[in-house]
Amino acid sequence: MAGSGERGGGARLGVRWSLVVPVKHLGRAKSRLALAAGRHREELALAVACDTVAAARACAAVAAVFAVTEDPRAGAELAALGAVVVGGEPGTGLNPALAHGARAARRRLPGLGVCALSADLPALRPPELGRVLAAAAGYGRSFLPDAPGVGTTLLAASPGHPFLPAFEGASRVRHLARGAHELVLPDVESVRRDVDTPADLRAALELGVGPRTRALLDRAAELSAAAARAR
Repeated sequence: MAGSGERGGGARLGVRWSLVVPVKHLGRAKSRLALAAGRHREELALAVACDTVAAARACAAVAAVFAVTEDPRAGAELAALGAVVVGGEPGTGLNPALAHGARAARRRLPGLGVCALSADLPALRPPELGRVLAAAAGYGRSFLPDAPGVGTTLLAASPGHPFLPAFEGASRVRHLARGAHELVLPDVESVRRDVDTPADLRAALELGVGPRTRALLDRAAELSAAAARAR
């Protein structure tokens, strides 16, 4: 059952957003993709984050992307894409990091909505993200479940509403329990398809991943094929 989400009404339909994107230190990212990516795991994590941020930046409803990261390489790459890099994470997990990023976003761009977005969306399409944000503008707080319907890929707080992230694990039920409205929308698969496992990656490839992820996977495949021929 969807939460009430403090229905905001039509007056909020033109809201623009600050997106907060958390990016792990590359050395700790994508551990469950080690079997698929091998020694390219860190490169893959960076490529996925870059494709996610680039697509988010291309969405008309997004005023700015705030990348919360302590990884210097990731920070430099994401800043080059136009993201505002936020350091100084509290160091106590994903949700405090998101809250830290949201505070930075609201200080810099007061009056905008704040939205947490997974950094693991390599197939993200700007028009689909725009449809989700347009729907979120009708509620005070809302979220989009991931493709399996267990986790969350997007959590939005419209202007004047508290930002209460409850990510990790079975976050869908936690966001519902906190009163956020569950967004149920057709044709937004790219916003729901985060990538944590080889099966997730295959599903994202079927949707069509961004250029950085595609180039990295093609290069990894070529290197693997060359190594196999050399044996």
